[in-house]
Amino acid sequence: MQGKIVKQISNDYTVKSLDGEFVCKARGKFRNLGLSPIVGDEVVFDEKGKYILDILPRRSELHRPVIANVDVVLIITSLKRPDFSSNLLDKFLVICEYNRVKPVIVFTKADLLTKDEKKEFEPIMNYYKKIGYEVYMNDDISSIKKVFLNKVSVFTGQSGAGKSTLLNKIKPDLNLKTGEISIALNRGKHTTRHTELIELCGGLVADTPGFSALDFNGMSKEDIRDNFIEFNLYRDGCQFRDCFHIHEKKCMVKEKVLDGSILKSRYDNYINFLK
Repeated sequence: MQGKIVKQISNDYTVKSLDGEFVCKARGKFRNLGLSPIVGDEVVFDEKGKYILDILPRRSELHRPVIANVDVVLIITSLKRPDFSSNLLDKFLVICEYNRVKPVIVFTKADLLTKDEKKEFEPIMNYYKKIGYEVYMNDDISSIKKVFLNKVSVFTGQSGAGKSTLLNKIKPDLNLKTGEISIALNRGKHTTRHTELIELCGGLVADTPGFSALDFNGMSKEDIRDNFIEFNLYRDGCQFRDCFHIHEKKCMVKEKVLDGSILKSRYDNYINFLK
């Protein structure tokens, strides 16, 4: 029988299938192969013996929290208190692109901006839309709810960006306190932490909203360059095929930064990441 691991506590794996949920153990062969089942894995299991027999190929994998086959990362991005950080947003986007996970940007706290600040921010938001990202304000609840449908989702964002506030708007009966980052219920501060997927708006969401792998471990400079998605539109216009868009002459990317086609903050963050 085939199912999805939706919870792991120690060596017990809860597998959800069309016939219900089964708490299973992993076969010893995984240890010999250097593999471990993780939450999000699609697996073949023996529902009678309660053993996981095989792990199907993963589409994606995140490490904090450890979770497989994530479809969407919602990047909750504050505009004020804490102030908007293009550096952090672009770092999340590059990491998502590298891990083949779809990022969705949700901006929060626009109500705290002055009229002048809103005018300054509008072209930034429009730019991310223009290069192909889904972008929402946190009051567009009906659109955000559709993101979860038939997907495995994870929340992330800077501390205080409003993840819990947004989750309360999506599902008011969660009753999260501001500052909480877990949507699991009845779990005390000192109880054992574990990763779990719970149902939300027709999909599954990790109960620890936020992955914290904010470094570029495993990524080369080429990986960072290639996951600034709009740069790839202009690479054919560069003199060198392996152009890094920094010191090279006849670089189309640098030209597009100068004429405003590429957002200057994106380019500046790219240079910073390479360092």
